[in-house]
Amino acid sequence: MGKRRRRKRGCLHTAAIMGGLFCLAVASFCIAYGIGFEPDVVKEIERELTGPKEIPFQEAVIQDDEVGQKFYYQQLNEEDRLTYREILEGLKGNTEDIYIHASKAERANEIFQFILKDCPEIFWCDGTITATSYDGEEPYTVLKPTYTYDAAAKEQMSAQIEAQAAQCLAEIPADESDYNKILYVYEYIVNTVDYDLEAPDNQNIYSVFIHQRSVCAGYSKAAQYLLERLGVFCTYITGTTSGGQNHAWNLVKCEGNYYYMDVTWGDPVFQASEGEDVNQFQLISYDYMLCDDTELMKNHTPDRDVALPACTMMNRNYYMMNNMYYTSYDPDLALMRMNDVIFKGENPVVLKFASEAIYEEAHDDVFENVMKTAAQNLADQYGLMEVRYQYMDEPELNKITVYWQYE
Repeated sequence: MGKRRRRKRGCLHTAAIMGGLFCLAVASFCIAYGIGFEPDVVKEIERELTGPKEIPFQEAVIQDDEVGQKFYYQQLNEEDRLTYREILEGLKGNTEDIYIHASKAERANEIFQFILKDCPEIFWCDGTITATSYDGEEPYTVLKPTYTYDAAAKEQMSAQIEAQAAQCLAEIPADESDYNKILYVYEYIVNTVDYDLEAPDNQNIYSVFIHQRSVCAGYSKAAQYLLERLGVFCTYITGTTSGGQNHAWNLVKCEGNYYYMDVTWGDPVFQASEGEDVNQFQLISYDYMLCDDTELMKNHTPDRDVALPACTMMNRNYYMMNNMYYTSYDPDLALMRMNDVIFKGENPVVLKFASEAIYEEAHDDVFENVMKTAAQNLADQYGLMEVRYQYMDEPELNKITVYWQYE
């Protein structure tokens, strides 16, 4: 969060008035001694010194329709929307002192943070500001953002980002479905970026597109940046995990419905950094590739800075789309799915259950019967004297994953 301090204008106003009175006294003194001030000139000086000063508000060239689709902008009233556009205009111009129509520094800071969530392309501001509010006939606030890159560096780096993003998006047809676009971006980021707490610029998209190393902020902003260019609604969500750590992920819209997506938690490198076992067969995790509130809230708690739309469906979750999701337990079906993978020589087998109760019902039978039968089928299919396989049992996710070895 940026530094926030509130300073009343009263003292400043008093200082201005005192200075004005001193100057007027000098002017009167000069007139009395015939130095030559005309009466109209004295009146003009008096108006300038005692009248309200014109506040150099940031001109908001950006119009409502240019940002109207942004999620956090949509949550604001008309007054706050003007403040939003003023701040955004100032940020784009690397303005050092942004004068805005906001009477409270705290609210100005909140709107500033909303802009950073709405606009992943703003990588040259580190997210901290000093906000000072001033009272008077026309209250206002002055923001002083911290810029990590000047205008020249920003332009050069923006061009690098855009070139890399264009290369990425050239691989997917513009007429693909929302689901395929989201899946493409999800897999692209997981496959090209490594989770690294020490990565430079790791709170912004430059770390993803140029360094290929980042943390959750970079992952999520990069997903937002790419999906917006593909015409898919995607916004940036912050909150905490079940361990109390700060975290970021995305809210997306797929074919008219809202879902959550956490690209960071799809990356096996992230899982390894969290101390989980990652074996040689570890592939992308898709638990958070379009999930509902229930799945997300097991270990994510969103910040409540704005109201979030309900995510009530799992029908576009990757595992459901690929016949790996089970709303009831059928051992014959589980064995059939294992056999299908074995006969194709593929990996992995994923059994993702819709609830804890179904997972517990299936658990022992899968390990004691279904998996053993599938292993024997593998031996028969490939003429093996010994069958080796590895598995991951994840009760928190109601999921069992099996990796077969074919040699």
